[in-house]
Amino acid sequence: MNDYEKLVKELLLKHGYKLVPTGKGSHEIWTSEKGVSVTVNHTCKSRHTANSILKAAGIPHRF
Repeated sequence: MNDYEKLVKELLLKHGYKLVPTGKGSHEIWTSEKGVSVTVNHTCKSRHTANSILKAAGIPHRF
């Protein structure tokens, strides 16, 4: 399986999301200037999970 964590984070940064240092355990919280927040798991290995994160962030990219 592929590791989608790095790719998801790159897309979030590209679309103006910033890391909020309040996530616990294996999760990070990213927020946009519009107030949209998404949670990214450090072990994001499923394209389905990656696509769900991007959908919640409003980013039209699909893996």
